[in-house]
Amino acid sequence: MYALPDLPYGYDALAPFVSSDTLHTHHDKHHKTYVDKTNDLAAKAGLAGRALEDVVREAQKAGDKKLFNNAAQAWNHAFFWESMRPPGGAAAAGDLQNAIRQGFGDLAALKAAFVDEGANHFASGWVWIVTGSDGLKVISTHDADDTLVREGVFPLLVCDLWEHAYYLDYKNDRKAFLERWFDNIANWDFAAAQLAAANGSGEGFRYPAPRGGGTDAGKGEAPRPTA
Repeated sequence: MYALPDLPYGYDALAPFVSSDTLHTHHDKHHKTYVDKTNDLAAKAGLAGRALEDVVREAQKAGDKKLFNNAAQAWNHAFFWESMRPPGGAAAAGDLQNAIRQGFGDLAALKAAFVDEGANHFASGWVWIVTGSDGLKVISTHDADDTLVREGVFPLLVCDLWEHAYYLDYKNDRKAFLERWFDNIANWDFAAAQLAAANGSGEGFRYPAPRGGGTDAGKGEAPRPTA
């Protein structure tokens, strides 16, 4: 069984940029629903006990849209919680800062690209900072689509563009949400750890292993580090 992971901070820890009310609704209701549906659908597909990363990829290969949508959303949300930290955390530094300079010139230019991509993304989805053979890029994906099924793309950070991520706090002003998110609660330590994993040092983010799974539980393929 896949468990709903706890938030890595308190429900009020991201205020005033993301409210406790939003986190309770987003984590306890939306994310939980995706996890519950994944448990049901993965069992029906004969994938129970497999690492969630494997379930996402196998569902995509099989064209099982219901399972893919729920499993990918479960994974995306878990990655999203890690992409945030309470206000006042560390800024981008070291190899991550160098990668930002090489890819965008400076953090302000990365922010401009990130906010523009997310604010202009039509309908629901996700905006990502990723790395690959060409260095850092900003991309967006629609609905449940994620980086697990994209070759040569390794995620560093993600922000949720679905309305339930920001509507209680920002109404329809997605741009303001993205600007405040980037400036105040983006988790650059997590992004740095992901970049190190992409470069062969350490392991990238994985969803918590299913409980009571089979011998393959937790042994699936994580996001693929890039050359």
